Amino acid sequence: MMNIAQYLDSTYLKTPAQSGLSEEETLQKDKDLAQEAIDNGIFAVMIRPDYVSEIKKYILERNSDVVVGTVIGFHEGTYSVDEKLAEAEKAIADGADELDFVINYNAYLKGDLDLVKDEFVKCTQLCLEHHKAAKWIIEIAALTDEQIADLTRNISIWAEERFPENDWSKIFVKSSTGFYETQEGKPNGATFEGIKIMLENAGKLPVKAAGGVRTPQDAEKMISMGVKRIGTSSALALIKNHSASEGY
Repeated sequence: MMNIAQYLDSTYLKTPAQSGLSEEETLQKDKDLAQEAIDNGIFAVMIRPDYVSEIKKYILERNSDVVVGTVIGFHEGTYSVDEKLAEAEKAIADGADELDFVINYNAYLKGDLDLVKDEFVKCTQLCLEHHKAAKWIIEIAALTDEQIADLTRNISIWAEERFPENDWSKIFVKSSTGFYETQEGKPNGATFEGIKIMLENAGKLPVKAAGGVRTPQDAEKMISMGVKRIGTSSALALIKNHSASEGY
């Protein structure tokens, strides 16, 4: 059986207001997530920026190399470039290893490709200067197949134009936030069809499938298709060969 743990970003991104938990309870949930990752060889934990410092400390105290990731401009993506840079700078200072930016897909849909390129270049540059990975969430549920292809292709082109080849492995295109509200029960996370389009247009950039991967078989299929990482709130269930109980 494939070792899928090394591909997984074990994810918890609800705020206390969204979950009904207190700040302390949320921090404990993140610590439990980190311990779960340490105990089971899960590659990374993906958490909100407010908890990065404590979770990085928790992992280092246990002499673990579990990666700490966080989200920037989450979940709408409409933050200004300066706001995303400021949020990213703080996350890096707090110890984040990887930063998952929500690209301004609303600006893209309005045809403002210059703004989208500007935020991509500036935020990616910041990450690479600090030896961090930058993952760009394009929110495929908000896009048509043609738009998924076009936006993924543009990110690939910009990366290859602006950054050296040895940094491309640290620049991901990612499918989803898990918070986008779809209509008529349509999926809001990664789909095999959407990921196929991303893989076909990402050039040499790695692709991360996030949300919608609910069985070990789904995870193995995504990996065999070519994705390098999978974001899931049910990482432990997947590696224990169970189906996911969470929505993301």
